[in-house]
Amino acid sequence: MFKVAVCALLVLASTAINVQSSIWTSKDQKAFAQIHQSGWGKFILNFAELHLTTGGILSELNSEIEKLIGELEEELAGVHHEFNRRTDVHNREVARLEQEIQDKERELFNAHDFFDNVLIPQGERFAAQLEQLQENIANNRRTLEQATVQRANDHETFEAQVVEHNDAISAIDECLQLLSTLEAPSLAQIKKVQKNLAKIQNSLKKHNQFQIFVKVLLEITVDSNFADQGALRDIVVAFNNLRVELVDSLNQITADEADQVAEFNAQVIQLNQEHAEFQRAVVVKNAEIEANTTKQEQTLDLIDELDADLATLNGQLQAENDDYAFATDVYNATVAEYNKEINAANQALDLLNQPRFQDYVKSQLKGA
Repeated sequence: MFKVAVCALLVLASTAINVQSSIWTSKDQKAFAQIHQSGWGKFILNFAELHLTTGGILSELNSEIEKLIGELEEELAGVHHEFNRRTDVHNREVARLEQEIQDKERELFNAHDFFDNVLIPQGERFAAQLEQLQENIANNRRTLEQATVQRANDHETFEAQVVEHNDAISAIDECLQLLSTLEAPSLAQIKKVQKNLAKIQNSLKKHNQFQIFVKVLLEITVDSNFADQGALRDIVVAFNNLRVELVDSLNQITADEADQVAEFNAQVIQLNQEHAEFQRAVVVKNAEIEANTTKQEQTLDLIDELDADLATLNGQLQAENDDYAFATDVYNATVAEYNKEINAANQALDLLNQPRFQDYVKSQLKGA
């Protein structure tokens, strides 16, 4: 390249070839025009004229010009090599970025799918299950409250029945005590027995099964002569039978009350156990809801991160494509320029080896 620089300096001092000389054909003039469009072609012609007019040998000139063309072709090969290397880098980078973009898009799709089709339905299901548990707890407490109120009412009824039975039994015992002392009862004594029967009837007015006994006893005491010992015995037997019925009835309602108490206590235990299970289930369900909410937030953060990563990768891919497109434009322009210079140099070399060029140089020497 040192020789090229020297030649360039010589060209600056040389006189341009007179293309209008009559020695040149129209074809030569057209070739000159094409060659002069190239800096190297113009340089070669001017250098050739200078070289020959100063006594240079044509073979040496050809050697130098061929060497110059070789250097241009070598530089062009270097341009091709660098662009091919850049193309390889570009293809690898594009392949890498496109693969990463594809992977990110897959991750983003999976994240959206997981959020929309797993976490959201799961959260809705957990919320519905919690609502059902809360409804179960409300029903459980309502059932317990109703059972407790009913038990209190039933117990109050039982206690009233016990009082009624005991009052009736006491009245019967009083009648039996009175009858046991009667041999020739006075009217006052008979009235007292009838009064006790009325008391018994009043105590047992809610118990239809005893009304028949009381009615019969009232009729007996009204119609009977207590002086008649046979009739008196019948009355005593009737009172004793009624007493037995009352005692049996009292024992039955007492047993029924005990059974109802046991059943109520068992129901309370069961309801409280169910309530405890519901409460534990609520704790577990709240923990599941909290975990689901946390997972939703994490997934949304992941989606934002993946969106940002995807935007970055797409930006990198666009930048790489833009950079490669610019490099391709530069490469194409450079190659075109090199090809133009090399073609012009070859045309100039071919022209200066024409006899007409040598005749032109000789004419120039003679004119000098």
